[in-house]
Amino acid sequence: MTAEALPAELRRAIVQVARTPRLLVACDYDGTLAPIVENPENARPHTESVGALRSLAGLHETTAAVISGRALRDLATLSRLPAEVHLVGSHGSEFDVGFVHALDAEARDLHRRIEAELEKLTEGAEGVHLEVKPASIAVHVRRAPQDVADDVLGKVRSGPCTWTGVQVTEGKAVIELAVVQTDKGHALDVLRHQAGATAAIFVGDDVTDEKAFTRLAGPDVGVKVGDGETLAGYRIDDPVSVATMLALLLEERRNWLYGGQAPPIERLSMLANERSVALVTPDARLTWLCHPEPDSAAVFADLLGGPTAGHFSVSPERGGLPLGQRYLPGTMTVETRWSGLLVTDYLDHDVPAHRTDLTRVLSGSSAAVVEFAPRPEFGQVQVRLEATADGLLVLGTSDPIALRAPGVVWEITSDGQVDSARAVVQPTPERPVVFELRCGTRDLSAHPVAEPERKAHAASYWTTWLDALVLPPVEKDLVARSALTLRGLCHSETGAIMAAATTSLPEEIGGIRNWDYRYCWLRDASMTAKALVSLGSTVEAEAFLRWVHGVLATIPGPERLHPLYTIAGTTLGPEAVIDTLPGYAGSRPVRVGNLANQQVQLDVFGPVVDLVAALAEAKGSLSDSDWAMVEAMAEAVTRRWHEPDHGIWEERHRPRHHVYSKVMCWLTIDRALTLADKHGRTAHPDWPALRAKIADDVLTNGWNDEVRSFTTAYDGTDLDAATLLIGMVGLIDPTDERFQATVTATEAELRSGSTVYRYHRDDGLPGDEGGFHICAAWMIEAYLLTGRRPEAEDLFAQIVNAAGPTGLLPEEYDPVAERSLGNHPQAYSHLGLIRCAQLLSA
Repeated sequence: MTAEALPAELRRAIVQVARTPRLLVACDYDGTLAPIVENPENARPHTESVGALRSLAGLHETTAAVISGRALRDLATLSRLPAEVHLVGSHGSEFDVGFVHALDAEARDLHRRIEAELEKLTEGAEGVHLEVKPASIAVHVRRAPQDVADDVLGKVRSGPCTWTGVQVTEGKAVIELAVVQTDKGHALDVLRHQAGATAAIFVGDDVTDEKAFTRLAGPDVGVKVGDGETLAGYRIDDPVSVATMLALLLEERRNWLYGGQAPPIERLSMLANERSVALVTPDARLTWLCHPEPDSAAVFADLLGGPTAGHFSVSPERGGLPLGQRYLPGTMTVETRWSGLLVTDYLDHDVPAHRTDLTRVLSGSSAAVVEFAPRPEFGQVQVRLEATADGLLVLGTSDPIALRAPGVVWEITSDGQVDSARAVVQPTPERPVVFELRCGTRDLSAHPVAEPERKAHAASYWTTWLDALVLPPVEKDLVARSALTLRGLCHSETGAIMAAATTSLPEEIGGIRNWDYRYCWLRDASMTAKALVSLGSTVEAEAFLRWVHGVLATIPGPERLHPLYTIAGTTLGPEAVIDTLPGYAGSRPVRVGNLANQQVQLDVFGPVVDLVAALAEAKGSLSDSDWAMVEAMAEAVTRRWHEPDHGIWEERHRPRHHVYSKVMCWLTIDRALTLADKHGRTAHPDWPALRAKIADDVLTNGWNDEVRSFTTAYDGTDLDAATLLIGMVGLIDPTDERFQATVTATEAELRSGSTVYRYHRDDGLPGDEGGFHICAAWMIEAYLLTGRRPEAEDLFAQIVNAAGPTGLLPEEYDPVAERSLGNHPQAYSHLGLIRCAQLLSA
């Protein structure tokens, strides 16, 4: 029996309850885990149910239990369930370890009286059996003739059932008399309290199970097995269905806790079209796409939630692993190849501002299975699919979505809340099958431009841009891919530049260090734009600076700048958590928004002014508006440089006097003076003295004789890779022994094999993280500045080796597990690679 045979409403409920933070799974035994049989001693549980319960009990934040009318000792012997599964016997009066009830003398005496009376009442009654338990006695009449059963039960009801202190529980062909409270609902409450469960599922078939069903509320799920009136919300047929349901619950719970078979982060390839981004797995699964903007809610969030969070997949009907994936040279078009099947993906250019269009072309000779499961708003809305002759319409969303696929025959299925579609198609070498995903419209009419022309246009946009760059000879192809990646993170319509394409890819698998990087940080964007200027492209820097001017126009002055903004240039809303998504490989929470938006980061001025200086150098001119912005930022530094801040790494601790932030304040004034000198502008007369004052403050308070290094901040001895910039930007001469000592100390403290960590101090968050590629890039530059070229070349080679097969880099690398971590692709990582290649080519 497969899960599809279960009622659709129950499947949907299972999916929801599996996503609760702490789950309690409780079942009855007879008639639920085991079939009802004539001889109760032969009631063995289904192997599949035992396996599912055992596995559920072994999951993190999951408690499994069996609540039965049987005596605890008999239940343990018969069920053979492992110790991880809690056993509760005698309708809730007997608990396993941790729940032992001791009978007082009065209860023991009552138990003896009941036993004696029942022996008299049932003496000689054919087929009647007494089951004596530590706190109760059950009268079984299942094997008795009907008239005998009725007579015995009548005598028991009118006799000892009426005694003071006797708790009576009636079930199917059984009546039980207990001297303590016997209530499966009470037992469920005890288990829930001990486990701290945020939701419970209870499965039972007997009238005694109704007491447990009455205790269910809110997100809880009650499942009745078989016929009869019930308070349970759902019903299934028999113990075989129970095994199927538990297997489904296990699968959903495991996927929610730990993620499915998450592909390695570095193996994900990014599609881009100057306004939108998407990620494709190595087996051609569209795993991430947000709409209408890259920082909007996701339409496909398989990357963070598995298939139920939305995906658009293609695979050969006969199965098999792909032979490889690549970018078409010089483009953002991705090809995934199997023997006999080629899938080509690209985001269309020249679409209206409210649209996100993606084209998938299937070519070759092998039949392919296509699955389309859109889940807009991170899967928070109900979705229906409507098939037409020209494709699929997505219904139930505020923003229209359509999939043009003329002639494709779809099989649409539903889990009761959302629809999915599946089709088998047969491309031929002469007639490829084309799918056109159109977000922002329900138009399924033919595109006015033929697909081959659109593909050529999408490719030429990138190749034309790339051909105009000046690339260094060292790792030229990888630098080209890094440049394309940075360009892909640029939003042409607004000028904003994203720090990364994703949210919540973890800095530690299974950890909580999962952040949303789909926004525009002033620091990251400035460094990205400067890297592109260094390669010969200035349009991104010009567009970004126009974006900065737009942001500045909304505030009194630069000192009020937030560290980051939305792509549209507005302030972020509150940081929130998507509780229904399990996260990449079970790494939760999944976050949207970023609390760093509210931090004080005084380093932001330096990278912006440094970008203005680089752009002016490249163009040979400095615009009046850019100079006015430089003056305003220098004024902001004048007012605030002496304050503590949260620093480049956005730690959620109290502000400190970070060396890196002071260095960036120095850089702001230094570059302002350079611009004034080179472009005939009038520098403020106080700037030279201020530059010297900041430098003296850093050199005096940032250096620590104890550790022989410049430290993270003025108030400690901890080290930070960002402090290396003190020599890289020119505040101190790289030949100064203090800088050389800092490089040595940073290497010893923070470098680990192929990577460099930001720091090793307690930053107020649990868990660990990987080394940062940008920190490794800084170390490479510091090595070169201090005459250590062999070390620089060696470390650079290791960064290159960490890149994925299509040349992309996420934020971090774990040298122990040899695994990439963090959001992907990360602008920092790629701009660092470009800088190192340029320096090593000099």
